[in-house]
Amino acid sequence: MRTMLHAKIHRATVTDANVGYEGSIALDPVLMEAADILPFEQVHVLDVDNGARLQTYAIEGTRGSGEVCVNGAAARLVERGDIVIILSYGTVAEEEARRASPRLVYVNERNEIVRVSHGQLAAAELAAAGR
Repeated sequence: MRTMLHAKIHRATVTDANVGYEGSIALDPVLMEAADILPFEQVHVLDVDNGARLQTYAIEGTRGSGEVCVNGAAARLVERGDIVIILSYGTVAEEEARRASPRLVYVNERNEIVRVSHGQLAAAELAAAGR
């Protein structure tokens, strides 16, 4: 078995950080659906601005709002306006791991989806662009 990247929401902007909430990261359901992240699924949040890395679980925020709100103790690690990468992983059999193609969701500064692709396709796009 191997743990493989299942989905990534790339460079989302934190819309709020709420220390008083019990925990989790509230995400616009539009983003969750695009990334195939389920409510209460474990996610890793990487803060591009300060290097913080944390694990929590996703909950649904307000649909269509672009919400990315880090809650609870994790809210001390991020600030409103920070850029984050949100990752989910899955454990798959060796044979399936070699064909893994994570869903990659790219957003703009308002957390609106600008592109959705799959890992193998994204790698081919980068290679074609010479990167």
